[in-house]
Amino acid sequence: MILEPHSRCNCRCLMCDIWKERKAREVGPEEVAAWAPGFRDLGVERVVLSGGEALMHSDLFALCASLSEAGIAISLLSSGLLLARYAERIAAFVDDVVVSLDGPREVHDAIRNVPRAFDRLAEGVRALRAASAAASPRRPGSLSISARCTVQRRNALRLRDTVAAAREVGLERISFLAVDVSSEAFNRPGGTGATPPEALALAPEELPLLAEEIDLLERDFAAAFASGFVAESPVKLRTRLLAYFTAVAGLGPFPSVACNAPWVSSVIEPDGTVRPCFFHPPVGNVREAGSLRAVVDSPAAREFRRSLDVATNPVCARCVCSLALR
Repeated sequence: MILEPHSRCNCRCLMCDIWKERKAREVGPEEVAAWAPGFRDLGVERVVLSGGEALMHSDLFALCASLSEAGIAISLLSSGLLLARYAERIAAFVDDVVVSLDGPREVHDAIRNVPRAFDRLAEGVRALRAASAAASPRRPGSLSISARCTVQRRNALRLRDTVAAAREVGLERISFLAVDVSSEAFNRPGGTGATPPEALALAPEELPLLAEEIDLLERDFAAAFASGFVAESPVKLRTRLLAYFTAVAGLGPFPSVACNAPWVSSVIEPDGTVRPCFFHPPVGNVREAGSLRAVVDSPAAREFRRSLDVATNPVCARCVCSLALR
């Protein structure tokens, strides 16, 4: 389950407009404590804290405590800016952290629109490593810290530099995902935000340069692919990045999508809205329904799943993020 515990963010990223949200909305720790047994009854094994920036929540670790007590693993998605401040508490409750890394220092800072964003992320990772080592006698196993890079026009030709930056920061793994330029997710009503889609997607003349960059990444970082440091294979990167941006440019079909997210997961937003994934319309509200089961078993949610054909649905066809849990 993806839980967005807080509505705001501390970055001003080019590819996301959550930073424009002025009203702070939160999911309360007492709400999660009431919902957690129901999550377990539904078979929820992991809660991913997304956002916005979850670490801006006023009492995030009380919320985490309820999930831990229910035996649910916790993943944290973060900009990285607040990792150092909360390192000890993250190490105490969170099983893995995924930070957003947009490229080497100058590229990352430009995309994030935050001074010293790269250096603050690196400081946070170091603090987490130290806190995890100190917490290990109390919490078996080490904290996993990896990165996700959202690929767009500003960083698409710097993939090799981004992998090198992930190593420099001390991350365990990096994954690449193309920027979403069509959905209303990320606080972009109508599908267009402060940065227009044409400024995020690659122009047709840039596509051969991306193909060359992926070729060079495969050549220069063969060991990183073999070890899993780069999560995707070169073949998958050519599909996930090159084929996608080729389709956005109108020069080919969108890559086929294999996804079962609406059947195996849910997204809960800060106001209790429940979606089958980030990109599809809501199917209910957990606050109004009283439980997540009441939402996902509702006639509206059942009808959505019954009628959804991932292969032909226009939202799914252009999706950049698929989930295929077994």
